[in-house]
Amino acid sequence: MTTITTSHSIVSGPPPPVIKAAKNATHGHHRKLSIDYYAKTCPEVEKLVASVTSEQFKAAPAIASATIRLFFHDCFGCDASILISSKLGSKELAERDASQNKNLPIEAFEGINKAKALVEGKCLGVVSCTDILTISTRDYVHLAGGPYYEVKKGKWDGKISKASRVPSNIPHTNATVDELLKLFNSKGLNMEDLVVLSGAHTIGYSHCKYIINRIYNYKGTKQPQPNIDPKLLQALRMYCPHHGGNEDIVVPFDVTTPYTFDHAYYGNLEKNMGILITDQALYLDPRTKPIVQSLSKDKQKFFKAFAQAMEKMGNIHLKRGRKHGEMRKDCSSHM
Repeated sequence: MTTITTSHSIVSGPPPPVIKAAKNATHGHHRKLSIDYYAKTCPEVEKLVASVTSEQFKAAPAIASATIRLFFHDCFGCDASILISSKLGSKELAERDASQNKNLPIEAFEGINKAKALVEGKCLGVVSCTDILTISTRDYVHLAGGPYYEVKKGKWDGKISKASRVPSNIPHTNATVDELLKLFNSKGLNMEDLVVLSGAHTIGYSHCKYIINRIYNYKGTKQPQPNIDPKLLQALRMYCPHHGGNEDIVVPFDVTTPYTFDHAYYGNLEKNMGILITDQALYLDPRTKPIVQSLSKDKQKFFKAFAQAMEKMGNIHLKRGRKHGEMRKDCSSHM
């Protein structure tokens, strides 16, 4: 794996305050989602998951961005369906094998499976893979320097995992802001949610194949996108050659503090240093530009908004009970 090397600083000092989860209504006849949903059935669930996430992060910090990306690709319809492996001989591939998910790091899947196995050893058949993925994602956001927010639990796992469902339910890297807003709105998310959740690109990497056209042949012009910062363009072209040799090369979304979950992503957009077309578009579009500018100025405002948006996104197509969901003992296969 090759990356652009940049200078960076690590967030230090006391941990940020816990961000409280918003109240929510009861879902059908099931107990409503709650922070202490497993208080009686698996009271140690968060500590068990944390023992895995902290160990994994110490060994390989890149697991943080990998798991956050896994969580995002599981949504819009956050139900751990992305963790299910394709069945041998099945007519249709599972979600994780869709072309859009092919580059998801295997370490992220393995980390969730490890946390699930530990929890199953203490609380057999009680905690969903969906909740474990959500808790793990929150842990990694925090371990990378981001907010620690409370996670509401009580979600069930989805029964359906089809690769054919992925293209229409995941943002494309060359989408316009109009296309992004249409997709987000269809899931009950608004313009602010779009800009805030895009801030997850404060850590993580993009494969060169997603930016090749932007830096060499923007919209068929055989020229780069006009507004890219010249030094960034030079660096991207050095690491991502026009032809061949770039399939496995990745570059950080945030070239200033690539390993730290902070709000530098938005400042980069103001300097025309966004990596993807969809990133930079948020600053170029007059509708989303003010939100970018606001989040660029205030890290704590971004942290609070991010925690709220993550909860909101995590409730899309919520599964509750056996009619709509299942409680998988092995996250990679159906019951």
